[in-house]
Amino acid sequence: MTSDAIKIIGAREKNLKDISISIPKNQITSVVGVSGSGKSALVFDTIAAESQRQLNETYSSFIRNRLPHYGKPDVDDIQNLSVSIIINQKRLGENARSTVGTVTDIYSLLRLLFSRIGEPFAGYSDVFSFNNPQGMCKTCEGLGVVQDVQIDALLDREKSLNEGAIRFPTFQPGGVRWKRYVTTGLFDNNKKIKDYTPDELDTLLHKSGFKPPNPTTDWPPTSFYEGVIPRMMRTFLSKNCREAERYRADIERVVSEKTCPVCSGGRLNQKTLACKINGHSIADCSNMTIIALIDFLKQIHHSGVESVIEALLQQLAFAESVGLGYLTLNRQTSTLSGGESQRIKMIRQLGSSLNGLLYIFDEPSTGLHPADLDRINRLFVRLKDKGNTILIVEHDPDVISISDHIIEMGPQSGKKGGQMTFSGSYSCFCSSTSLTAQYLAQRKALKKAPRKANGWFQITNANLFNLCNVNVNVPKGVMTVVTGVAGSGKSTLFNRIFPVSYPECIVVDQKSITTNRRSNVATFIDAFDDIRGLFSKENNVDPSWFSLNSKGACPNCKGLGTVEYDLAFMENVTEVCEVCNGKRFIPKVLNYTCCQKNISDILQMSINEALDFFDRGSIREKIVPLQKVGLGYLNLGQPLTTLSGGELQRLKLAVQLKAPQPIYVLDEPTTGLHTKDIGVLLDVFHELIERGSTLIVIEHNLEMMCQADWIIDLGPGAGEYGGQVLFQGSPDKLLECNKSITAQYLRKYLVN
Repeated sequence: MTSDAIKIIGAREKNLKDISISIPKNQITSVVGVSGSGKSALVFDTIAAESQRQLNETYSSFIRNRLPHYGKPDVDDIQNLSVSIIINQKRLGENARSTVGTVTDIYSLLRLLFSRIGEPFAGYSDVFSFNNPQGMCKTCEGLGVVQDVQIDALLDREKSLNEGAIRFPTFQPGGVRWKRYVTTGLFDNNKKIKDYTPDELDTLLHKSGFKPPNPTTDWPPTSFYEGVIPRMMRTFLSKNCREAERYRADIERVVSEKTCPVCSGGRLNQKTLACKINGHSIADCSNMTIIALIDFLKQIHHSGVESVIEALLQQLAFAESVGLGYLTLNRQTSTLSGGESQRIKMIRQLGSSLNGLLYIFDEPSTGLHPADLDRINRLFVRLKDKGNTILIVEHDPDVISISDHIIEMGPQSGKKGGQMTFSGSYSCFCSSTSLTAQYLAQRKALKKAPRKANGWFQITNANLFNLCNVNVNVPKGVMTVVTGVAGSGKSTLFNRIFPVSYPECIVVDQKSITTNRRSNVATFIDAFDDIRGLFSKENNVDPSWFSLNSKGACPNCKGLGTVEYDLAFMENVTEVCEVCNGKRFIPKVLNYTCCQKNISDILQMSINEALDFFDRGSIREKIVPLQKVGLGYLNLGQPLTTLSGGELQRLKLAVQLKAPQPIYVLDEPTTGLHTKDIGVLLDVFHELIERGSTLIVIEHNLEMMCQADWIIDLGPGAGEYGGQVLFQGSPDKLLECNKSITAQYLRKYLVN
């Protein structure tokens, strides 16, 4: 054993088959393989988890309790392991106060700059923070937006108070809050809202702080009147509200956000906003794209702040170098995609002088146009040249091509994967019989006979964000691929504007499905009730015995199959439940069988295995679409919280296959897919089109472009430099469009 390689011995995490692998240090290694083959199990669940676990153990117990907890992976030994920096696609959080500027510390430098040379002087750097009471706008509390109750959503004007005119659960007839209005004596409780005078409506909704002059005997004598909207604001929308989560869906229905009327979205008070540099406030700077902000800072020539400007320009240049030049500093991190979140995390590493580290990336090509991939590849080479080891889970051929070493997992997915099928140099990989190498070597060509449109969807004068009077024609009954560099306006046009004009369309994106630890694949596709019913009928017992949430569930793990132990001053550990051995149910339930399988056996089946088991009936009908979208390797009982964004998207698509809709908008459906799996997905798309659907696919994948019937290309750049339609037409005509960056890379792709 030499010190120039990380050695993994006997890895058995998830579907890994007791594998042993060496990963060369100070090189770029790509881990490839079909979806579900064991790539993440090896890289993240074994190598990254063990590196983080051992590093955390070097800290005091006080610090460890505030760090992410990692259990020991199922592996015999890992030798010569380096400290790892994990740059994954986990979103950066839902906090409304977390922005691109704050999470990168660029905003902190900007605050320092304004405190030094901004005029008139407003104070030191802390007053430029929208999280500081001294600097924040008091009206919106530094959020830039205020909540606004939608009257038409809140009130049914065709009803009276007694008929339930206030459309919110706790204000319905018989409720405590309802009584606060019908007992005031201020209203005719049988009078429809549409017949209220303006003063009566204003009293019902807004007036507060007085005692009703003629209340009924049921009115609390010491109470003051409070209008519906102030009461809702205080009860459900205040900072310390305890009921907001319970009524989240109802709140979202009646409450919207609007720009703060006082600070106009600037988040800060008027004194702070009045402090400017070259005519621009710090809020103005935060609203600039990163590219525009770089130009602004280069125009500042002021002694004493050279070092601050230099540091700002460096950080902004890092952001621009990873393809994020179109973002603004005030962009909330909760609105970023997984790929954007990952690139935000990269920014911190670019300025680091540390070496000897292990950098681990999770499909960094996600969300990136081929033009942007060149920048990312240069980043990997730069990190390697500093003396670091780069480990990448990837499918994209451009990223794979810069690798020094390739590891392929397979040969298939799920239980049929988990083996190392290739390990060696990139040159040896290209000439090998590796499944991935074979697919990457296949000759590329445009679709021979694109479908013809049977009509058109039209968008005219689209104006939102960077879109300026955009006009597009989308053909009906075919597959349209929408492409362009990241930030060019693709998602704005087709995820936000198009659905408004054509509400019948279904948007299938990678946003998380609202889930808990008990949500699994079988429950999501609505197959678990049928499975429970089958066991109930077969064994003549109540179906509730087979529920993970009722009396049949293991009392120790409560139907989860695992138990998390809080070890106080040590890391939490998740282990298989020692009572049920991960089977989730009590012994009595496990004794009930159907075709010699108990309910736990069924949940542990992969989709492919379940299709062999359920050879007919409603259960099979609900499972088949999962196999069609390439999810045959998932287990029926697999928790949804363990699925990637790409897997969740395909899960949503599978549900749609049961009853195809007229229009689908799919946002980067190839995310996380091996080239082999893209072919499977294309078969699904063709089936949908044959059944009468129109597909609009937002995509960067060149293979998907080759199979398109129509292409819409946006650009030419990102942010304010994009938002234009560069091309719309058939793929072969795109090749002739010289102003299209996409065309350049598509031509190159077809030649190679």
